Amino acid sequence: MKRKRMLAALLAGAMTLGMLTGCQSSGESKEGTEDKSAGTESEAGEQAGGLEGTLDIFQFKVEINDALKAATEKYMELNPGVTVNLETVGGGDDYGAALRTKMQGSDQPDIYNIGGPQDVIDWKDNLADLSAEGWIGNTVDGLLDDVTADGKIFGMPLAIEGYGFVYNKEIFEAAEIDATQLKTYEDIDEAFGKLKDKIDKGELKDKFPVLEAVIEYPAKEKWVLGMHTGNIALGQEFANCTEAFNAKEVTFKYGQELKDLIDLQVKYTTSADDPAALNAVDYSMQAGGGLAIERVAVIQQGNWVYPIIDEVDSAVAQKLGIIPMPLKGVSEGNTPVGVPMYWAVNSQSDENTQAIAKDFLNWLYQSEEGMQIVVENFGFIPPFTNYGDTKPSDPLGQAVGEAANAGTIAPWVFNGCPTSWAENVLGAEIQSYIGGEKSWEDAIKSAQDNWTEARK
Repeated sequence: MKRKRMLAALLAGAMTLGMLTGCQSSGESKEGTEDKSAGTESEAGEQAGGLEGTLDIFQFKVEINDALKAATEKYMELNPGVTVNLETVGGGDDYGAALRTKMQGSDQPDIYNIGGPQDVIDWKDNLADLSAEGWIGNTVDGLLDDVTADGKIFGMPLAIEGYGFVYNKEIFEAAEIDATQLKTYEDIDEAFGKLKDKIDKGELKDKFPVLEAVIEYPAKEKWVLGMHTGNIALGQEFANCTEAFNAKEVTFKYGQELKDLIDLQVKYTTSADDPAALNAVDYSMQAGGGLAIERVAVIQQGNWVYPIIDEVDSAVAQKLGIIPMPLKGVSEGNTPVGVPMYWAVNSQSDENTQAIAKDFLNWLYQSEEGMQIVVENFGFIPPFTNYGDTKPSDPLGQAVGEAANAGTIAPWVFNGCPTSWAENVLGAEIQSYIGGEKSWEDAIKSAQDNWTEARK
């Protein structure tokens, strides 16, 4: 309980203090907004046009690709001597593997993404020390712990995110289900069963003509299975990312409950009678081709999915909420909240390029214009305390903020797992279980053995 209260206080501070006044519509006044970037203003503001060089960014968040591209173009307008190249690999692609390939070549990125303490070790020869950056003092307490080593800070937190069962409020209301009361495994199972019955009987077809299932589970995406579904159990076995990182073994203390959670999702897809078919379902089919077109009522994702849904159908995007994902009898009614990744600067880039990289990140997260981009265009919950007090504008960001303020949150620890273990080992083993290739016991045993071997 003490751990949960500390985490809640930590993140509630970001929600209540860290929301940009720029979330107001363009027609609203921003008068009265304090100088939130004093002492941390982007060097771009001081050196306007004085920087020269090329900056290569390699990042994983497909949801912000277009908005980040626009941000780089704005930065180039402010700094005509700088050329910024952006490459995004994520969603259905393995960013970690792609990054390793990049780092082995001659075209290493200048800015890239890292996870927790394992990545700090793996990329130690490519991590610039960011300890002197002005934004350090504005970062929410505790968010830099996982990227701190030997007294140095090697990453800037990307955002604060939370995830669970993202659902369509109108579909649940039409089925006469109060989703706001769904906390326990049994209650969610019962509600999903009731919704399935109404879908199968065609009772919702007039209002939702393409609705065919309660949920879509993208088992093709090992990151969804191993990192996010798996974290529901691992986040109760380990107190935090650092504890997971220091663990020589994983016991899967809540392995049965994890199996129950996976089985729950499989049961309410259209592939319930042929689970192996789910291994062909990807992120795009789940989000843009599922929830966004109201083919399904629920998906396991987080507040980051909002831009994708909004791009397909803005009306549907406004109907969304988050039901907490339950670990049966262990952690129910809680939303996992944390930092998904960090921005890192490549220490192998020349000093001038490193200076541009640091300046770009400062401009993006600490200038007034950048803050507006981060919150309004990226849809991020910022991990900094100097963004004003406006709440997130989208319903999923608001749901995460409400959970943080209420203290109904759980940690995510997957960035403390051995390199690529959560996605490429646990995720792959869960795929084997869903596909009927392995028993649950065999899948878990294989994942355990791999963890132990990796920690030797």
